[in-house]
Amino acid sequence: MKGALDLVDLDPLLPMLGFGATLAALALGWLLWRQRGAGTPARLRALTLLALVLTFDLVLFGAFTRLSDSGLGCPDWPGCYGSASPLGAHAEIAEAQAAMPTGPVTHRKAWIEMIHRYLATGVGALLTLLMVWSALAVRRLRRSDPAAAARIAPGWAALGFVWVCLQGAFGALTVTMKLYPAIVTTHLLGGIGLLALLAVQMQRHDPRPLALPAGLRAAAWGVLALLVLQVALGGWVSTNYAVLVCRDVPTCQGRWWPAMDFEAGFTLLRPLGLRADGSALPFEALTAIHMAHRLGAVVVLSALLAFGWALRRQPGAARPARLLLGLAGLQLLTGLSNVVLGWPLLAALMHTGGAALLTTLMAALIARSHAAGHRTVPRAAPVLHAAARP
Repeated sequence: MKGALDLVDLDPLLPMLGFGATLAALALGWLLWRQRGAGTPARLRALTLLALVLTFDLVLFGAFTRLSDSGLGCPDWPGCYGSASPLGAHAEIAEAQAAMPTGPVTHRKAWIEMIHRYLATGVGALLTLLMVWSALAVRRLRRSDPAAAARIAPGWAALGFVWVCLQGAFGALTVTMKLYPAIVTTHLLGGIGLLALLAVQMQRHDPRPLALPAGLRAAAWGVLALLVLQVALGGWVSTNYAVLVCRDVPTCQGRWWPAMDFEAGFTLLRPLGLRADGSALPFEALTAIHMAHRLGAVVVLSALLAFGWALRRQPGAARPARLLLGLAGLQLLTGLSNVVLGWPLLAALMHTGGAALLTTLMAALIARSHAAGHRTVPRAAPVLHAAARP
């Protein structure tokens, strides 16, 4: 048995990094085999796409970790009771599980938490490789193929590396600060932000300009800002376990405007389930959190429908418009399912995945519209007017 538990124990760090490097090497080997005969720009594009897909998987698995109450399955960082895997911490986990069979530490939860960390180190290793390879490729191609070198954009790859390092730091704080709601919500936003960043990088590697009116481009930025705010509200609902305080739709607790405490609910610097002064968080605070997200959903869904309807009228934008509208409908269905079906795991995961896809799609659309440069429609009708035309 080990002595007192250190919340940060760096003994398993090297094995953890080695495991991440192994995952990245396997993914890279598969990619190089699939891209055999392709040039460096094509391989970098494929690597960026691979990083994007694996990051989406990581965001979903992070949501699964949170929703299965496995966030403290290993209560220290980066390993599990100072070991690189739950196998080395079998005795400590068994003791914690025997003391509290339904508590935060069980063998199942420990494996879920550690698999999430293994995936995170793998994504981090891939983004490190992407940064280094991009920088080297630009230096090599600058003379032989300046156009290809310009599309690689090593600065974006470097930003992705910095971003994933910050995500790792917030992941550590999630554990060491015992699921502090502001940290957990920021960690979720960071994961979805990384997806958006990689989507922009994909547009640099494979430019597909989409000429949009200036008003529609401005509306896209507005919709993206609303989406980010709504994702933050959704993360705040989930991390504060406020989903089930309202079990009816469209009312809440049988009332259109139930008793709510917004001040307590939206005090950001406080532990889970507590006020800043350490007293218990009132039920009215959880109601305020839930209702804020529900009201935000009405605003965001309206904006998405209006923007998607206007977008579908633009040349070359019918497919992304249909995808945007379909994802908005999916978000509505999964959000309602979370309430009326008692927060089922599948619906909750799909709701998180839908939010991630919507944000990524909007970031890609904005990148495509800016790639079009001055190739925009001269006159820009407002989004709502365009959506209202027959």
